[in-house]
Amino acid sequence: MLSQEHSTTGCEITGLVNSIESFGSVDGPGVRFILFMQGCAMRCRYCHNPETWSSCPEGVMKLTPRQALDMALRYKSYWKGGGGITVSGGEAMLQIDFVTELFRLCKEEGVNTALDTSGNPFTYEEPYFTKFKALCDVTDLFILDIKHIDDDAHKALTGCTNTNILEMARYLSDNGKHMWIRHVLVPGLTDDEDALYRLGDFIKTLGSVDRVEVLPYHSLGIAKWDRLGLEYTLRDTRTPSKEQMDIANRLLHTADYKGYKGE
Repeated sequence: MLSQEHSTTGCEITGLVNSIESFGSVDGPGVRFILFMQGCAMRCRYCHNPETWSSCPEGVMKLTPRQALDMALRYKSYWKGGGGITVSGGEAMLQIDFVTELFRLCKEEGVNTALDTSGNPFTYEEPYFTKFKALCDVTDLFILDIKHIDDDAHKALTGCTNTNILEMARYLSDNGKHMWIRHVLVPGLTDDEDALYRLGDFIKTLGSVDRVEVLPYHSLGIAKWDRLGLEYTLRDTRTPSKEQMDIANRLLHTADYKGYKGE
C-alpha cells in the first residue's frame, strides 16, 4: 500500500493524484468528476495508463480529501442523472485511507460515489479488511475490472493472482454492494470462449451486479510506454472485431443487466 502522508495540521490524509477529469461520462452513472490516483501493483500488458504505476513519481498532485472534494464541487451543477465523483487509477485502493475519507465527505454533501478498481489490494487480513469495510459504507458503486477468470492466465497478463479479486467480488455481492463488472477484450489474450463462458457463469453467481461491460482493446497507450522506455508486447494486436465483441457480450450475458443509475 502506498504511504499516505498527513497535512501540516496532522489531522488530514494526503493522497497522490495523477490527473483529474472534470466531465467523465463512462466511469459511473451520469456526469462524473474523476480522480486518477497514483500507484498500481499490477502490470497489465495492455495498460493505457502506465505512468500511474510508480508509487513515488515526480509531478503528481498531493491533495487532502477536503481539497479534492472542493475541486469537484465546482462542477456539481452538471451532475444530473445520478452523477457524482469517481475515484480511479492506477489502483485507488492502494490509497484506501484517502478514498474513504473523501467518500465520507461526499456523503455529507449528498454526492454519489463510485470506485473504479481492479480489486488487486483486497485482502481479508487486518488492518486492511476493517478499512475496506469502512470504504464499503461510503461507496455507492464499485466498478470492478476482472481481467481474466483463469488464475494462471491472469498472472501471465498482469503479474498478479486473481484469487483475492474474485473473493472481493463475492464479498461485495454478499453485502449487497452495487457493482459494474468490466472485462477488456484483447484478441489472443482475453477472448478465449471457454474462459468467457466461465467468467459469465461466475458473474451470474453474484447477486448485486447491475451492469456488465465488454471493453474493446485499443493501442492508444503505446506512446506512453515508449515515452517511459517500457517494452510494449502487444504492438501487433488489433482491436477486436464486431463478431468477437458480439460473442463476448453473449457469453457474459451483458444484455441481462440493466445498469445502476446512481439514485
